[in-house]
Amino acid sequence: MTQPIISISGLEKAYGNGFRALKGVDLEIRKGEIFALLGPNGAGKTTLIGIVCGTVTPTGGQVLVDGKDVIRDYRATRGRIGLVPQELSIDGFERVYSTVRFSRGLFGKPPNPDHIEKVLKDLALWDKKDNQVRMLSGGMKRRVLIAKALAHEPDILFLDEPTAGVDVELRRDMWEMIRRLREAGTTIILTTHYLEEAEDMADRVGVINKGEIVLVEDKQALMSKLGRRQLSLQLAKPLDALPEALKGWSVDLNGGGNELVFNFDSASEHADIAALLRRLGELGIDFKDLHTRESSLEDIFVDLIRAPAA
Repeated sequence: MTQPIISISGLEKAYGNGFRALKGVDLEIRKGEIFALLGPNGAGKTTLIGIVCGTVTPTGGQVLVDGKDVIRDYRATRGRIGLVPQELSIDGFERVYSTVRFSRGLFGKPPNPDHIEKVLKDLALWDKKDNQVRMLSGGMKRRVLIAKALAHEPDILFLDEPTAGVDVELRRDMWEMIRRLREAGTTIILTTHYLEEAEDMADRVGVINKGEIVLVEDKQALMSKLGRRQLSLQLAKPLDALPEALKGWSVDLNGGGNELVFNFDSASEHADIAALLRRLGELGIDFKDLHTRESSLEDIFVDLIRAPAA
């Protein structure tokens, strides 16, 4: 197995008031993947990103970027990483082109006007290159942050809520650009509150809650393992109550007695559904319509966060 591009072991972050933002976090990020880090507000996502990027000092543990320690080899590791922070912190009076070019210079990279032009065009910022940042919309300012993060040609990109406050069209354009970056070999770690984005984009998903990693899993394996399916049956005649003969099943009576809802494991769906339908026939319960629904990544995420600690 190849060495992970980022290896995090026993990572701790405690503050002076005793609050532990991170509690022994272990995590490995594979080269060239899109990894979605999910968790509620205050879970530790931004703290974790800050430590890897060198903006937050850990109180314990170690972070390696391609085998190099982020504290001992700060310049070498930081130069590999681009960071798009959650906060819109840009000098509003700077012009778009100059602020992106300056970011490249901060990492000691020689001037490369062709690369800066390509980044700005990829982000639909080229026609605004001479505008002051303060004149841009919130969504366009977010694009400038991404351009600044890409200016020094990093091979690891952290995106902390990159599409917050961005309209649907800009969001779609951004994700197209992120797909192209991944195809070119860039490793991308993102946090997002738009779980449909993680479901659409990510190769793997990690869930963090109260400073601890709850789960790390390939996205498809996660959805297969924890996903549920739901069969809804619209009844021909309403039922006053759920029949005793159905109380051993995962069946609920909803809609004022007009709907039966059956939750089942997708791995055994055919056997379970067939058996339920046979039982309904035996009980003389007719239905006029049915449909199924598969659980989304959002459903799984909410269940994981709500689950009590073991």
